Amino acid sequence: MALLAALCWGLLPLALHMIVPVLDTCTITWCRFLFAALVFGLFLARRGALPRPWRLAPPLRPLLPVAVLGITLNYTLFVVGLHLSSPETSQVVGQTASLFLLVGGLVVYRERFSRLQWLGAALLVVGLALFFNRRLPLLFVGGSRLGLGVLLLLAGSLAWAFYSLAQKRLLREWTSAQVLWLLFVGGALLLTPLAHPQKLRLLSAAQGWALAFCCLNTVIAYGAYAEAMHLWQVARVGATVAVSPLFTSGATLLAAGWLLPDVVPEIPNVLTLIGVAGVVGGSALCALGAPDRSPPVAARASATPV
Repeated sequence: MALLAALCWGLLPLALHMIVPVLDTCTITWCRFLFAALVFGLFLARRGALPRPWRLAPPLRPLLPVAVLGITLNYTLFVVGLHLSSPETSQVVGQTASLFLLVGGLVVYRERFSRLQWLGAALLVVGLALFFNRRLPLLFVGGSRLGLGVLLLLAGSLAWAFYSLAQKRLLREWTSAQVLWLLFVGGALLLTPLAHPQKLRLLSAAQGWALAFCCLNTVIAYGAYAEAMHLWQVARVGATVAVSPLFTSGATLLAAGWLLPDVVPEIPNVLTLIGVAGVVGGSALCALGAPDRSPPVAARASATPV
């Protein structure tokens, strides 16, 4: 289940890259949110478990819009950042979401870093620098597409951390499925005025399947991740899903010139490969190095990026 979630998240940037030339960011995210809201809504309705947000305690009510805005910004900024960079870049930079979340846990929930987590955070930062070793100057050039794309990806990772921190408290009141349904419904409503569903007619057959995969990905990845959390230790699951950039890189090499004719895969040098290993290893250490104070399964099941 953990590998299935990692595979879904690893392939997602490629599917998104196929449809961004036709569909705008808001329309893509609106479709994904609407589909996930329908699936989770039907699941909860059949069990008579639809949440009632108006019954939420007044002090907790601001957390719901914070979580909705955070996950919506994460989804939209990821697509824009992907369009300005590349599938591999978006997935590697997206690993910073776990670092932002850990820092948020330190500040908001007064959690503590173990030595392994500090080592993992350092490896993650060094790994990112090595990954961009041949393109570091472009990150700081004004007007650079890559620099802007990385900046938006980092902003999306930060938004995901805010969403996760708010969601962690909400999960004391509702199950993970109930919280996700509220977030997807809220995000779909938020994006409805900005979406252009009429553009769906412009998609080719391949792009239509790519959009369908993106919608299914939202449900399958979250479901697989939650089941993995139920069956396995949280640290091992976190370390396993950290390999998603490797799936992205491998799939990009296979799909370039076929599904992605406009993508020219960059042959990595030694420093780039070391950088990928540092990012993946750093993310794994951040999970494996956590003190053994695991939260309830319901609270852990939905702590994951796009």
